[in-house]
Order: sequence, then C-alpha cells, then structure tokens
Amino acid sequence: MSGVKAEGVSPLSSYLPFWQKIDAAEQAKLTASAQKRTFHKGQTVSGGNECTGLFVVCSGQLRAFIFSETGKEVTLYRLLSRDICLMSASCMLHSLQFDIQIEALEETVAYQIPTDIYKSLMETNAAVANYTNELMASRFSEVLWLVDQVLNHRLDSRLAALLLEEKDLAGSNTLVCTHEQLGNHLGSAREVVTRMLRYLQSEQLVRLTRGKIEILNDEGLKALAGESLR
Repeated sequence: MSGVKAEGVSPLSSYLPFWQKIDAAEQAKLTASAQKRTFHKGQTVSGGNECTGLFVVCSGQLRAFIFSETGKEVTLYRLLSRDICLMSASCMLHSLQFDIQIEALEETVAYQIPTDIYKSLMETNAAVANYTNELMASRFSEVLWLVDQVLNHRLDSRLAALLLEEKDLAGSNTLVCTHEQLGNHLGSAREVVTRMLRYLQSEQLVRLTRGKIEILNDEGLKALAGESLR
C-alpha cells in the first residue's frame, strides 16, 4: 500500500468526474489521503458491514455480491477500470449499511479514499454530493434490474446473457471459467448451471471443455437471452 504523491498532476484527476469542480485545497486533501492498493484474484476488498472507504478502480475487475438465505452467492454488479465502488463506504450515506461483499475477480489496482475524507467533501461541495447521489441511484437501479431478472426471467435466458457478457469482457469466444463461478454470478447451484450448459451444448450454442466454454453461436445466445441482455 502506498500514498498518492501530491506533486504534479494527481492521478485521481483522470478518474473522478467532479475533479475540476473542487478547489485546489480539496484536490490536495483527496490526493494526500488516497492509498494505491493492489488486490489479487479472489481477494476480499470489503466484506459485510465494513466501511472501508471508496475504491476507484484503475485496472482489473471487482465484483459486488450478496449471500442468499441458503448461502448462495448472487452477483449484484461488476466494476471495471474507472468505475467507483461506493458500497464499500455506504455507511456515510445517512448511516445506511449494506451487507455486500466485494472481491477481486482478477488482479486489480485501485485507489482507496478514506470514508471520512470523502464524506466531508460530499457535505461541503454540491458537485460531489450530486455525483454521489447519481452514482448511488445507478447502483440501486442495477440491483432492482437484478431482482426483476431473478423473479421474472428463466435461468437459461440469464445464463445466455451472462455468457455473452463474459465474452465481451474477455474479448474472446473462449471463456476460462468454472460452472461454479457462473453459478455464483447467477445465484444458482453449480449442478443446475452444468445441466443448463449441457443443454446449450446440445443446441450447438456452446462447446464445453475442461475449465473452458467456447461460444459457437452469438445470435442463438442473444435470441435465448432476450430481455436478460443489458
């Protein structure tokens, strides 16, 4: 872990949309307090009701998820380069706390901004407050979309949409992932995902090999995914 050097142009300036709307003293305060962190694949970034501060993703990928009552994981959303993880500092938002877990899906570099520093800035600067509210509204919208998917859409449609999303993220038709990982994203058991993948294979939409899934028919998966596509 290392602090961000204050000399010259702050690296935070290219990641925070409101940077130009805060004064030099506020910029310096953020720069001095931010810590550059590296998280390895599978490492927990924030868990439970921890209020660990904001994370500004520079590279890599984070996953925000919750546990169901039966212990299954359900992915709420993923954070990529230039995304900001606000739920890890949710306690600053009118004392709201969310039992959300955040982990690194791959090696990830992020700046960590302490909760108290960001909260004080949000309370004194309207631009920061407005941005924060917009970001929180966007995250809640994603969660509500997920709830609708779980309640009203079939698993095969959601799986097809997830495979296409994974393809876009990987930039390849060949996905290196396990059935358990897919199940964790969908909130379903590995065995159910395996049966569904075998069905997709029988329809010649994918090809399954050990530890890999090859997408054979994009259009077929899109048709199956339907409204489950973002």
